[in-house]
Amino acid sequence: MKKIITLLLSALVVLASCGEYNKVAKYGDPEYKYEVAKSCYARGKYTQAYDLLNSVVINFKGSAYGEECLYLMAMSAFKGRDYDLSSAAFKKYYQSYPRGTYVEEARYHSGLALYESIPDVRLDQTATYQAIAELQNFLDYYPYTRLKEQTQDMLQRLQDHLIEKEQRSAQLYYDLGSYIGNSTSGGSNYEACIVTAENALRDYPYASAERREKFMILILRSRFHLANKSVEEKRIDRFRQTIDEYYGFINEFPESKYKKEADGYFAKCQKAIKGLPIED
Repeated sequence: MKKIITLLLSALVVLASCGEYNKVAKYGDPEYKYEVAKSCYARGKYTQAYDLLNSVVINFKGSAYGEECLYLMAMSAFKGRDYDLSSAAFKKYYQSYPRGTYVEEARYHSGLALYESIPDVRLDQTATYQAIAELQNFLDYYPYTRLKEQTQDMLQRLQDHLIEKEQRSAQLYYDLGSYIGNSTSGGSNYEACIVTAENALRDYPYASAERREKFMILILRSRFHLANKSVEEKRIDRFRQTIDEYYGFINEFPESKYKKEADGYFAKCQKAIKGLPIED
């Protein structure tokens, strides 16, 4: 104990000078670096704490210091907002110490770090899927954790993030409409909108009512325009499909703000089936 107190006091003196810190980082023995790192952490110098802990963690593997060193290293990266490093370090901790003192916090923070670094909806969402998997695994391991509510809230937000990406994709296909520059496989943008929206409704059954309404009106719009621009032998069947889509939409959202628009598609489809001319 006396030795530890002496090391801590020495660490506080060392931290008074950046030059001295550099000397510790280069030449200090592992135990001394460890105490300096903890002092850095306590003072909010998370980058310095991480660097020092990372330099000595291998020295303490299998020792009494090893578990705490790895956990503090992960927390230093997290509080320093280097979430990729943080998540990897927390994952290494709970894999190395499955019965460790901090294992619940490590599993939670591994998912939280991934949650904090999810990409913009316009980008690849691999990290979002990883965050969902990590947080769901945390709940599987600790179904009665005190952190259950906030974890479930994060999972809901991540799901909504993915739904928004699908909604933007569906909307983009609809907006492209009859443009054929990207339809190299012989399909159409309206068909792509329908498939994207239908897949999203199937894959995310717990999407909010607002999200479902937007997907369904996009499907209805796309079915109508697809039918109206189809070759003659496909028009009638596709107008009938549009009418079926209309009934599904109105049954689920009888008071929808899009009801007038939907009613207009329904009326046009009926006219088209009867052979009467309609406007797009």
